[in-house]
Amino acid sequence: MKAQLVELLTLISSGCLGEAEIEQIADEATQAYADPKAFHAANPDINYDDSFPIPLGEWVVVGSLPEIVLFQGDSYEELFGEIRASFDPGVNFVLQAKQLRKAEPLVALNRIQTQLGALYPEKGGYVLVDFSEPLDDELQCVLVYRNDLERAMNLCVEIGIPAAPALEAAQYAAQE
Repeated sequence: MKAQLVELLTLISSGCLGEAEIEQIADEATQAYADPKAFHAANPDINYDDSFPIPLGEWVVVGSLPEIVLFQGDSYEELFGEIRASFDPGVNFVLQAKQLRKAEPLVALNRIQTQLGALYPEKGGYVLVDFSEPLDDELQCVLVYRNDLERAMNLCVEIGIPAAPALEAAQYAAQE
């Protein structure tokens, strides 16, 4: 499982995490997945209990991701503000977070995905991906290069972390 976690963390961090940091997160998460009781006993400072809706290993992964990798918010305006703030100021964004304030959720999500898809065309652009179970915010996402999306989704399935391209998931939910 550690190799899968290393690969997944590498894909979702888009170069924002160093190899040593990725290895450490993957190592700790692997231990937490393998023996949650022993890991929690050895790390009593971790704010986790059995009432959480996700396994301890997943909690370690999500809790270890910096805010330049894991984006959270209660609105698409807030979420996109976090995403914009994570990029170098030289990256050209046409979309402004405030433009999402009054937009319907699907419209806002489509605008965000269109903007992200235009960045780094050599990698197919970014895809906004719902990642894990949001605990404190309504929305919780990571960015994955489109060229890496299929592999990242397969790794999430293998590891057991819920994930889906945000726009596709929202469109599917709207049809039901």
